[in-house]
Amino acid sequence: MTRISAYRSYLLLCLACFMLACGNRGGEPQAAGEKDRGPNETASEGMRLDPEVLKKLKWQQVSEQSLPRNLVVTGKVQFNEDQTAQVLAPVAGQIVDLRVRLGDSVAKGEVLFSLRSREVAQLMTEYMENRRDLDLAEKTLTMTQDLFEHQATSRISLQQADSEVAKNTAKLARVAESLRMFGLNPPPGEGFDGLNTPIQIHSPISGTIVERIVTGGQIVQPESGSLLTIADLSTVWVLAEVFERDIRFVRPGLWADVTTTAYPDRKFTARVARLHDVVDSETRTVKVRFLVSNAERRLKPEMFASVSLYLADSERTITVPAPAVFTDEGSNYVYVQEPKNQIRRRQIELTAEGGSEVRVTSGLRAGETVVAEGVLLVRQLERIGQ
Repeated sequence: MTRISAYRSYLLLCLACFMLACGNRGGEPQAAGEKDRGPNETASEGMRLDPEVLKKLKWQQVSEQSLPRNLVVTGKVQFNEDQTAQVLAPVAGQIVDLRVRLGDSVAKGEVLFSLRSREVAQLMTEYMENRRDLDLAEKTLTMTQDLFEHQATSRISLQQADSEVAKNTAKLARVAESLRMFGLNPPPGEGFDGLNTPIQIHSPISGTIVERIVTGGQIVQPESGSLLTIADLSTVWVLAEVFERDIRFVRPGLWADVTTTAYPDRKFTARVARLHDVVDSETRTVKVRFLVSNAERRLKPEMFASVSLYLADSERTITVPAPAVFTDEGSNYVYVQEPKNQIRRRQIELTAEGGSEVRVTSGLRAGETVVAEGVLLVRQLERIGQ
């Protein structure tokens, strides 16, 4: 035998030993349980592994569990309109002393800006005039009462003086109430300089300035619309669309988990707040509003979100550890234990939800055993054997 022939025989012998250790492609009889596989379950040919390799793998037997049913829908983050306030101009005037900028945090009652208004100045002038008229009427009444007691005037004169006091008191109260509507509280017993007293606009809620369309010195009108928008971002809404066929499962108060592409590993706790009453005629969906806690301000309005809704009833389902599942060419697979030191790649279907355990909708049966850890090693051996 020549040296080349001996080397060729050695290579053939090594290849034969490798095929016996790492795989069997068609020479083995059908494994137990293979013939009753469901129509949706697909599997690769069995792969025989060395016992030492099998010891390095971690196995887990799958079983059915009773778990809450989940409904996964998509939605969009929005402001919580119950915790949002728009600041309008109560009266025409000029903006002075603008104190806030976009993104500032404000407390309830904090001064946002001041407004110098001709209409308010006229009210203040009217208040001072009425205050003087009332003072004069009160002095006249006092003098008339003294004259009446000394029989120097008639009862009619006394009644007219008393009526004049009542009339001026009512006028003053009306103007004072109008001023209080603008946040001004004039002293009840004296006048004040209204021309140099702009009205202050206070924040109606605590929150963040999310919109500002006004600048210092600008002239505004009551019909100008919102000048500032303040939102409390500690909670937000997620407005999702639920298909008409699934709306019977949804009701206010159900819990849900919200995830976003910005924070794929973070779940935000939410609850169903309200179901809208109209079905969209084109998409055949109903809008569902979720209230989401946002204490860390991570959720931003207009973010897209995925909502996993926990329904009231439960279902029997099979779960496997997330590391047991791998994806190949867009399909999900696990490695299932077979007799005679064999394992077999099995295609499965999963729900859209994530986590440490994933739900299997088809491809596995209770009692089967899968590779829970060591999938990467098995995949490498599978590629070598192909």
